[in-house]
Amino acid sequence: MIMKNKHNKKRNTAFVFEALSREATIAIIKGDHEKKEKVVSIVRKHFTGESLLKKDLECYRSLYENQNLDETTGKKIVEAAMAAKRLIDPDGLFKQQTEVINDINKDLSPATFNNFVPNYKSLATIAKMFNTNSPKQKVMLETKIIEGMIGAAEPETLEPMDSLTFRTFTKKFNAKYSDSLLQEQRELLNHYMSSFSHDNLETKIYLNRELGRLKQSLSEAINTKEIANDPEMIRKTNAVRERLEKLSKETSLNESTLLTIMTTQELVKEIYDDASNS
Repeated sequence: MIMKNKHNKKRNTAFVFEALSREATIAIIKGDHEKKEKVVSIVRKHFTGESLLKKDLECYRSLYENQNLDETTGKKIVEAAMAAKRLIDPDGLFKQQTEVINDINKDLSPATFNNFVPNYKSLATIAKMFNTNSPKQKVMLETKIIEGMIGAAEPETLEPMDSLTFRTFTKKFNAKYSDSLLQEQRELLNHYMSSFSHDNLETKIYLNRELGRLKQSLSEAINTKEIANDPEMIRKTNAVRERLEKLSKETSLNESTLLTIMTTQELVKEIYDDASNS
């Protein structure tokens, strides 16, 4: 049994970043451009360049953004993350954490730290592994983290939707943004937030790959009986595909693009869920 170890989520760099990401999402969906810009400003100020927060976040990400690995690879990544974490000055990191906490409280709200972060338990486990001085507890936590890296990410449960129109999807997504993001939507949001703190090349590569996946899925969906027998659904599905085609030419991931992709991700999942249940 793993010993209880007090976890301060405000001192968990990955949690803070994920909470900011969720805050930006809420602002974008509500059309609150001013708040979204405040979030972006905080990210750019504290998670860019050679900041210790950025380096600390990279240590966390190497552990919670990797799934479906073999055990040997998982162990090597944990060892590398631990080695990189030891190179970060703890006093300097504590100071930078205090600064970002203060900026969030001042420019946004303390309620930002109450934002729903789906992988909170994983982030807490990683933080405990980084911070514990107990050899036994460290090994047990490492084992738990590696088990998570070997398995596939658990998708969040979504309520079924009764329409495949793009407008309806957007409306329903807006109504339930806070608690039910898909794994691929969370990945998209992470890339969106990260685009403010480092080179956009990685984001562009991801964007091209995800848009390609969605276009392919929609092309295949037209052949499902739910759509193939409905001329109006064929028209609407093709309209979404055309919209994605235009997005492929975008050079950056802006708010409009973000929302379009997120609603399409949910649309694609719903189409295939309906097909598998029929």
